[in-house]
Parts: sequence; C-alpha cells; structure tokens
Amino acid sequence: MNQLPLMIPHFPHEEPEGYSYETKHFTSNILSIWLHHPDIYIHTSNRVSTIWGFYNTKTKQYHAPIHSAKQGNKVEVSQTTPYSAMPRTLNPLESLLYV
Repeated sequence: MNQLPLMIPHFPHEEPEGYSYETKHFTSNILSIWLHHPDIYIHTSNRVSTIWGFYNTKTKQYHAPIHSAKQGNKVEVSQTTPYSAMPRTLNPLESLLYV
C-alpha cells in the first residue's frame, strides 16, 4: 500500500474517520486513488474499496472516475469531496442547503 503524502504531495482531503486512501499505478503517469471503507459491512468479510479518482503525475491534475478501470474528465479539486472526485451536480435549492 502506498501512502498518499508520498505519492501525491498536495492531496487536498483528509481521510474521513475510519477510512483510508491508497494509491496504485494505473499507467506510467497516472495513479489511481482508492478509498478503503471501515470494516462495518455485514454482507462481506472482504475489504470494501471504491475508486476515489485518478491523478496525472505529469500534468498534476485530478480526474473523475468513469469506473475503476476508466479515467474520466479533468476536475477542479475544489469540486471534489473526501469520498469521490466526481463533481457534485446540485440544483439551486440543493446548493443553498448543502454547500
């Protein structure tokens, strides 16, 4: 397991309580960032992980995931959350309530 501070110098989020991040080499210049969930699931004893997103080490840009094996569009870090790099799309009422 690779620790994020060593692989990505300025990762913008702190790990949510009980969760942890891991980076893996996806291609020669792309890292995949995985979010490991706490062990609170009763349907499985296996570790539950989700893809947070991707990081391009050459351009120093983050990308949202389409799924765990496919990198999506570039995203602004300010639009991401500690749980996912997928940007949230909120309607006007939701943006008042949740931001």
